[in-house]
Amino acid sequence: MLLSLDLTLPTAHHNVALDEALLDAAEMGDLQNQVLRMWCPSSPAIVLGRSSKVEQEVNVEYCRSLDIPIVRRCSGGATILTSENCLMYAVVLNYERNPTLRMLDAAHKFVMEKIRNAISSCGVATQRQGTCDLTIDNKKVSGNALRCKRNWLVYHGTLICDGMDLQLISDCLGNPRRQPEYRQGRSHAEFLTHIPIGVEVLKSALIQEWNCSGQLDRWPEESVSLLVSEKYSQDDWNLKH
Repeated sequence: MLLSLDLTLPTAHHNVALDEALLDAAEMGDLQNQVLRMWCPSSPAIVLGRSSKVEQEVNVEYCRSLDIPIVRRCSGGATILTSENCLMYAVVLNYERNPTLRMLDAAHKFVMEKIRNAISSCGVATQRQGTCDLTIDNKKVSGNALRCKRNWLVYHGTLICDGMDLQLISDCLGNPRRQPEYRQGRSHAEFLTHIPIGVEVLKSALIQEWNCSGQLDRWPEESVSLLVSEKYSQDDWNLKH
């Protein structure tokens, strides 16, 4: 069974923490069901990959001048900016129910095909390029990453929906250190585009594609608060070199 959780918490720190808290709860046996979680912030935030170099990938002073928070997630991948009209999703999946997902290539293929199918059901074709990017006309609309534990994984990413401010990405982020071959050195402005679908329409398509059988009624609120207090609010984690 897979349940949906459409929940945007008040801060970027809490939203990033919830993805990790769901994975931890599943690994500890406190969460029995697989989960599709979706959220969409009302204001911009920078989300670093686990090993991202903040001084290379973020225009820190500019972000601070606009009070844009900088937070580091538990998974790998490059730095992203999320903001209004950027739909964030995470799927928490169990290896026992999906044994092939232990192989990273299979995990990427499985989730990316689900996301592609959801977008396709709205009348928009995308292509998978690089390790786990989705593109329209060779321009990126979705970046993704995963975090694996012994029995569960969380796979999460961004979906640039109609109306997101792409200029802000150019203003806030430097070019990533590692780039897929298909990028060909393009700037953010040349490389990114929108999925011509609204957030709420895409949410519904994702719920249908993942065949969610209901909603998750209880989420690990205490774990989120603890993770924010001890990790996601700390410069030692968010701004580490």
